[in-house]
Amino acid sequence: MADHVWNLRSERSFLIIDGALRAIRSRRGFRVVHFSILGNHVHLIVESAGTATLANGVRALCIRLAKRLNGMMGRTGPVFDDRYHAHVLRTPAEVRNAMRYVVGNFATHAARRGEPLCATFVDPFSSAAVKTPRAQQLELFVEPPTSTARTWLLRTTPRAGIRRSG
Repeated sequence: MADHVWNLRSERSFLIIDGALRAIRSRRGFRVVHFSILGNHVHLIVESAGTATLANGVRALCIRLAKRLNGMMGRTGPVFDDRYHAHVLRTPAEVRNAMRYVVGNFATHAARRGEPLCATFVDPFSSAAVKTPRAQQLELFVEPPTSTARTWLLRTTPRAGIRRSG
């Protein structure tokens, strides 16, 4: 994200990101399966029907995020400082590692900073917390903002280290 963008790990930023993820659920051939929101970037695990579909899906998500985040901040102009970085996951081990990395990213950084988290910690700003109540929301996640995996690789790989509360 650009330097002027506010912390994404806040309730008001989360509502915007959650809304954007929900809005793109209807895109054909592009599905966000897991996510993690950090202070200045977002990690996604997506399924895509191809390179063009991936680029168009990410572009659509970025446009939604930029417009809504700018509206929240009362600004105009670029929100993203860099393009997205993609890595194709080809094996079950890569998928397990990527899922563990994405949903556990906040906990990993907290541990590096010396901030202890309890053993049952579930990041409320990630797809691992689909049913966790959020203080500023009027409802619980009735339907997750992510899509169910359709490819064999994401469907059959165990959800190593991913816990859902609720």
